[in-house]
Amino acid sequence: MAFATGSGKGQPMADINVTPLVDVMLVLLIIFIVTAPVMTYPIDVDLPQRVINPPPQLREPPPPIELKIDASGQVTWNNNPVQVSAVQAMMENEVQRDPTNQPLLQIDANPDAQYDVMAKVLAAAKNAQMQKIGFVQQE
Repeated sequence: MAFATGSGKGQPMADINVTPLVDVMLVLLIIFIVTAPVMTYPIDVDLPQRVINPPPQLREPPPPIELKIDASGQVTWNNNPVQVSAVQAMMENEVQRDPTNQPLLQIDANPDAQYDVMAKVLAAAKNAQMQKIGFVQQE
C-alpha cells in the first residue's frame, strides 16, 4: 500500500482506511451468527387442568391469633400474658382443633425485643406445624 500525499506538499497521509476492515468483520459476524447453534432449553410447564367437580365450599377461617412480644420479652396470646414455654402447647391445641383450617398466627414483635424470644416462638410454631404465620408491621 502506498502512501498518498495529504495536500500535495509531500506529507504522507496518516489515516488508515478502515472500510475493508469493517466489511470483513461484518461478514465474519454474519457467518458466526448463521453457523452458531441455537441454544434451546425445554421448560416444563404444568398447566392447570379442567376440573369437572368444583372444589368444596371453603369454611370460614377461625379468628387470627394475636401474639405480641414486647421489649422485655413478655409474650401475650390474644392480650393474655403467657410463658414462652407454654406457647407451643397452645399452638398445638389450635392446630389439633382443625388441621386443615388453621387460624392465622399474627406475630407482633417489638423492635427492641430479644432475638432469642422470637426464635423460641418461631421454633414453637414450626414444631406445632402451624402453616399460617404472619408478621405485623409497626409504623
